[in-house]
Amino acid sequence: MVPAADIPASLAEKVAALRRPASYPKPTREVTTVETHMSWVFLTECFAYKLKKPVRLAFLDFSTLALRKYFCDEEIRLNRRLAPEVYLDVVPLTLDAAGTIAVSGTGSPIDWLVKMRRLPADHMLDAAIRRGDYSKRDIERLVDRLAAFYRSAQPVALTPMQYRDRLRADITANLAELKKFAEILPQEEVERVHARQLAFLREHAATLERRVGEGRIVEAHGDLRPEHVLLDPDPQVIDCLEFNPDFRTLDPVDELAFLALECEMQGAPGIGCIVFERYKQVTGDDPGSRLINFYKSYRACLRAKIALWHLRDPEPRKPATWPSLAKRYLTLSGTCAAAFLAPDEATH
Repeated sequence: MVPAADIPASLAEKVAALRRPASYPKPTREVTTVETHMSWVFLTECFAYKLKKPVRLAFLDFSTLALRKYFCDEEIRLNRRLAPEVYLDVVPLTLDAAGTIAVSGTGSPIDWLVKMRRLPADHMLDAAIRRGDYSKRDIERLVDRLAAFYRSAQPVALTPMQYRDRLRADITANLAELKKFAEILPQEEVERVHARQLAFLREHAATLERRVGEGRIVEAHGDLRPEHVLLDPDPQVIDCLEFNPDFRTLDPVDELAFLALECEMQGAPGIGCIVFERYKQVTGDDPGSRLINFYKSYRACLRAKIALWHLRDPEPRKPATWPSLAKRYLTLSGTCAAAFLAPDEATH
């Protein structure tokens, strides 16, 4: 067998092969392809296969075959916490002596794929929001599942100062990046929002210290967006951040505030109210609206930054989308910032 490292195969060749129905072990009539910033996803009738791009960025490294295999294994391990029936296996993408690239073929591995059950797109929370047909009970079941997950997670060893310093560093990094897009974002608002976030760190340090002291900081999901939530009687949450543990080391209130933010951005602001009402009921943890709005404001700036980063891609996908999306995030961040610094407690 020829060692995988000695077999040349470009990403374009792998993607071309995975677009072909004949490349899969189980017969499939067609393959639907979805490109993300860091992966390609290939949808057959029954399964989804994710191929990680061979990229190296400041916050992740998929540049070698060994690293991609490692993070495929991590993706399976971590996502089985909230979607045990979805994440099936890590399977090889192989190249044989005849030059045929196939999934789980007879040749040598030239890459690795995460194999998942294909979920019904119309059962995901983002689709339910677009149709307006989710129920309060749907959201409560989701929160029940998440609350149990957070309760079972071991607190991360972190001092209050380390937690505050990490938030301060992230806020400062968001500010530095958003200031690079002065032609897109109003810089006065960028400065104002981040000044308010930093003021919260100073004026409400005791709140953040208490979160750490109570053991609230855990290894969570890290990317709790509506498109990652299956609204079934047994809710499933997919696509956690496997590539950097720091990004999923969170206060559950931060993670739920992010979900509330994303639901609001998609036109369902009421979901956040249901989320935190239920979270308080089942956990006894009442974070208060100031902390929720702080986390929402902070996450909105992070999302604005990520949106604008798409413009730096060699061939940006939907380039007209990202500036307007970043502006919407910044506006919502400002609204949340005004709420958490208001004299009286604001509602969430």
